[in-house]
Amino acid sequence: MKRILASTLVFALGTLLAGGARAGDGVIVKPNAAQRFATLPDGVAFPEGIAANPANGDIYVSTFNFGGNNKLLRFSKTGRLLAQKDFGATPLLGLAFNGIDGKVYIANNGALASDMGGSRIERIDADFNAGTPIEHVAAFQNPVPPPDRTVINPDGSQDTIQFGDNAPAPNGLVFDDFGDLFVSDSFQGAIFSIANPAANCPNTAACTVTKVIQDGLLATAGFPPFGANGLTLSRDDMTLYIANTGDDRILKLDLGSNALSVFAESINGADGIAFGPSGHLWVAANQGDHVVALDADGLVVAQLGAFLGIRNDGAVRGLLFPASVVVVGHKLFVTNLALPLNNDPGDEVEEMVTQYTISWINLPPLDD
Repeated sequence: MKRILASTLVFALGTLLAGGARAGDGVIVKPNAAQRFATLPDGVAFPEGIAANPANGDIYVSTFNFGGNNKLLRFSKTGRLLAQKDFGATPLLGLAFNGIDGKVYIANNGALASDMGGSRIERIDADFNAGTPIEHVAAFQNPVPPPDRTVINPDGSQDTIQFGDNAPAPNGLVFDDFGDLFVSDSFQGAIFSIANPAANCPNTAACTVTKVIQDGLLATAGFPPFGANGLTLSRDDMTLYIANTGDDRILKLDLGSNALSVFAESINGADGIAFGPSGHLWVAANQGDHVVALDADGLVVAQLGAFLGIRNDGAVRGLLFPASVVVVGHKLFVTNLALPLNNDPGDEVEEMVTQYTISWINLPPLDD
């Protein structure tokens, strides 16, 4: 139950900081910032991906459940469940709303569930209901292992990490202003694109998937075992920011030169990412049970939310394994994945969760 102890310490720190004031003009810390936005239907578990329709405030959530009963859910801006679409045994990861065609794009990871049709990108009308057809956009096949990564040690020696890959894992999704779709693959250590734009792809899963970059920095031998994950773009669409979850890093890719570099380190389980209205980069730290804001230099300027226990109804109070984020106005919406990852039953607080939730956070005025 290590998360309970860690969260207690964070909560105590937040209390000392008057629940969110700056400590000597330092980092804003507010452990109780995350409030419940919506609860998933009974029997639906492990909310992972999230996206929003900025026109009406609808929130879309996907589930990552190896036990089946995976859903795409649509909530109103007030948290009321509007629709759900069944995906059965195939676990879902990232989501992205495309303003060009008014559809939600989905990273379907069938290859991780006994190859249920393979891994692919799909889409569905944003105002979908249970009977709306799913369109196939592109297939991810024939995975290639990431290149080796050489790590230089302080004593002058070096280690070489060799990565394997048995299945493609499309994960993070983001559109640029032209409607081209960027996709991270957590196991191939790669970024792909579906261009010209993705809305033009026919409903055949035959659209071309182009490799933008594959690099050892985008893979991981760490924990959780997902490399390239959450994606977002700079305002000018020239820089792609990439979370590497297992390495606790945010990377940045110059799309002009294809130069890849480290932007921020030591974010415990860096997962979903999104820019806020003040230009700060918000990151879900899924193993830290909080979200952080990074400034233009990659430094933490705010830490919001914490795991504050399990409520009587079996739902999380605060955040637990926050996976994905989306910004709507001055609010940040966060999925509480609450996914147990080890093989020792009874050892993880995530196993206590029986009602799965989405949280929201009011973003602070960081530029004041």
